Amino acid sequence: MKVMGIDPGLNITGYACVECGGGSEAPRLLEAGVIRMPKTTNLPVRLGHLFEELESLLGEFSPGRLVVESIFSHKRFQGSGLLMGHARGVILLAAQRRGVPTGELAPAEVKKALTGNGRATKDQMQQAVMSQCGLSEVPSPPDVADAIAIALGAAHRGHFETMDLD
Repeated sequence: MKVMGIDPGLNITGYACVECGGGSEAPRLLEAGVIRMPKTTNLPVRLGHLFEELESLLGEFSPGRLVVESIFSHKRFQGSGLLMGHARGVILLAAQRRGVPTGELAPAEVKKALTGNGRATKDQMQQAVMSQCGLSEVPSPPDVADAIAIALGAAHRGHFETMDLD
């Protein structure tokens, strides 16, 4: 099964697609990258661009599951959580329109799945992703590493139940 991991954002959204084999076979990274939204445009234009790019990626990879990072909002930066919610809504809509079941993982769950430590640093996560995927360098920008980590975290944890947001 192919699992697509998404690190949502309104400026940069990271994506990664991994293929999960049966049994003890480690997930294999198929592709990872970012979708960059034009910073000089308004929110509806950015969201439209994100939707179109995600639809294209979903069509190209035909994942069996899409896993998105759950919203994390610090009380000092509550607005960023609200803005990320817009991007998540578009991501979930694109997956639903393509019939791709969705799930979510909290940042701490992703960190624990990859490093064994739910409080791992960004650097530790990037190193873990590089090591587990056999990459010659740390994925950049960090949004790519985060998306790969989300996809791998879902694969490692067998986190394939459908998202229930009721």
